[in-house]
Amino acid sequence: MGLFGKTASKDPKEQVNEWTHKIRKEGNQLDRQIRSIQREEEKVKRALKQAATKNDRDTCVILAKEIVGARKAINRIYTSKAHLNSVQLQMKTQLATLRVAGSLQKSTEVMQAMQNLVRYPELAGIMRDMSKEMMKAGIIDEMLEETMDSLEDSEELEEDAQKEVDKVLWEITEGKLGEAPLPPQGASIEEVQPTPTTAVDDDEDIEKDLQEMQQQLTSLRS
Repeated sequence: MGLFGKTASKDPKEQVNEWTHKIRKEGNQLDRQIRSIQREEEKVKRALKQAATKNDRDTCVILAKEIVGARKAINRIYTSKAHLNSVQLQMKTQLATLRVAGSLQKSTEVMQAMQNLVRYPELAGIMRDMSKEMMKAGIIDEMLEETMDSLEDSEELEEDAQKEVDKVLWEITEGKLGEAPLPPQGASIEEVQPTPTTAVDDDEDIEKDLQEMQQQLTSLRS
């Protein structure tokens, strides 16, 4: 406590270092999430291949949807990591500015990155708290609130989802199920053919892991 009961202000350099530490910690947590989802995705792939050998298309479609969801979750996490890295880079800039100007400076880059991060559920709480501290420090000039992204037309979303499922089925079953993705402009058909794999699946583990895998994937994305 300072004089007259007021809390002493944090040293700007210490505060920036504290933010940097928190950002690095959250980035490491996101890395762990990515690895966990990827491990579960591998289990789903093995289960999908097993179902394909039994011509169980319904199960294959369900598992392909799980893979699509897992990949979207990973892409979303990578996007959040990019925003975290942007804020971390700006913190280094703030330290350099602090040495020259003696104070922290307002940053539109930090504001934009923080606004994107507050939309990510796993980071929303800590990013809101950090934004309050940054506003008091003068780096950003308004509070961040969670915003809902504009929803696309549901029919278009459903069509895109089905295309992704078909691509996954084609990829995992080596062309036995699903539809081949359209080749990039100028690419030949051979360039998009699935690559045969020589890996031998452990059928016993696949059957045992199937139910557990579906529950874990659901909890990871919830």
